[in-house]
Amino acid sequence: MEEIHSWHNGDFHLTTDQSKFNLDDIFQYLTKSTWAKGIDKRTVVGSIEASLCFGLFYKDIQIGFARFITDHFTFGYLCDVYVVDEWKEKKLGSWMMSCCHKHPSIQKLRRIILVTSTAGWLYEKHNYTPVNEPDYIWQIFRPKIYHNE
Repeated sequence: MEEIHSWHNGDFHLTTDQSKFNLDDIFQYLTKSTWAKGIDKRTVVGSIEASLCFGLFYKDIQIGFARFITDHFTFGYLCDVYVVDEWKEKKLGSWMMSCCHKHPSIQKLRRIILVTSTAGWLYEKHNYTPVNEPDYIWQIFRPKIYHNE
């Protein structure tokens, strides 16, 4: 079992303790998001169980989330990052990213990647840089995999 890590900032806290996560709230947010629209709950739960995840809370209410798919030694893929709309003005996304990058597993990774079309400004503040080399990152992308079409 992996060691639990937590960070505190007044009434806000971030934790890797998955027993504290509100899976229904995470699912509801992700299924309506632009990147995971239509995702099913079983997929959300399975992806959380298989990843290093961070839950952002105001007191006991979950207001944000971030997930790293990682081997904990060399590589990590950051995804499913959000702060619910009502809390976005508090700069909690930036605080959450700072804390995530303090996690011992994340600190030793050689490469961390992410994909975003809307929040590059946030990740740039945390030392992410765009990959502009031609033919450098390759993918299989199935944007309608969660749709029953």
